[in-house]
Amino acid sequence: MKENLKAALDSCKAIQASVNSYGTVPDEGLPAYSQQVLPRSLTRGTRGYIEKVANQINGSYEKGWFDCCAVMIRRLIETLIIECYEHHKISSSIKGPSGDYLYLRDLISALVAESSWTISRNSKKSLGKLKDIGDKSAHSRRFNARRWDIDKIVDDLRVVTEELLYLASLR
Repeated sequence: MKENLKAALDSCKAIQASVNSYGTVPDEGLPAYSQQVLPRSLTRGTRGYIEKVANQINGSYEKGWFDCCAVMIRRLIETLIIECYEHHKISSSIKGPSGDYLYLRDLISALVAESSWTISRNSKKSLGKLKDIGDKSAHSRRFNARRWDIDKIVDDLRVVTEELLYLASLR
């Protein structure tokens, strides 16, 4: 009887392991089905971590996870600003006394004021909008982004992303 019980338990464990592995997302994630927010062609061939963030922006949008999408947009902008400074070998100018990179607000101010390049009028206007939705989604307890919040900034995101990729010589 004990052997039968042990065999049944072992069978149950094997079945459960099989069920758990079915449909499991791979460690590196899955590709987004669409490019509703940011075209893949814009970030393809840049850096793996930039491509992954862009994929997560698109994937979270198509799943309806709009706060996630907004936070990932914020992360992409922050990353691309840092890439610009690192490419031009002036990243120390956007670090605080402890050696950490500044907050996004200060990164944007530094980017716009930097004399090594000129930021277009459209990007200057768009940066604030992108930061705002990302901040609300990341830091406001009572704010939940909706599809139309993201839809309103899709063009801004594309303009800023492309410009920063060029400034960082990633395009």
